[in-house]
Amino acid sequence: MQFCSQTCSYETNFSLFWQHRKHMLAPVDDVVAWGESLDHLLECKTGQLVFEDFLRTEYSEENLLFWLACEDYKKITSETEMTAAAQRIYAEFVEVDAPRQINIDCVTRGEISENISQPGPNCFDRAQRLIYGLMENDCYPRFLKSEIYQALLEQQ
Repeated sequence: MQFCSQTCSYETNFSLFWQHRKHMLAPVDDVVAWGESLDHLLECKTGQLVFEDFLRTEYSEENLLFWLACEDYKKITSETEMTAAAQRIYAEFVEVDAPRQINIDCVTRGEISENISQPGPNCFDRAQRLIYGLMENDCYPRFLKSEIYQALLEQQ
């Protein structure tokens, strides 16, 4: 029985190692900075990927994906492209029963629904702020305590 326990432990550790291997190349300074604020984490592409992996383990990656989609949306200058992107974001994250429905209040959801036919550059701002607050106060503190983040800190 002892052999099986060691094997299972080895397999678990091996699996965890390979799951996080793609992030092992993160510069140590970046990894440390991620612990200073959610902003530092989100400013770094590797940080975004690591955070997304963590959120996936909690079944809440839609928060980060929505936030990132909103950041990309703000960069669009063409009205046609903006309308198409707004429809995609709405269908994927905002509408009731969306595949990756985010947790926002009905007033915010309603405002977006009313304006989606003629979306402006700020049509998702309120929802994005709500999701950022949720990540900052809920997901991010758990991320800092997670095995994923702790393993990256220990690579120093």
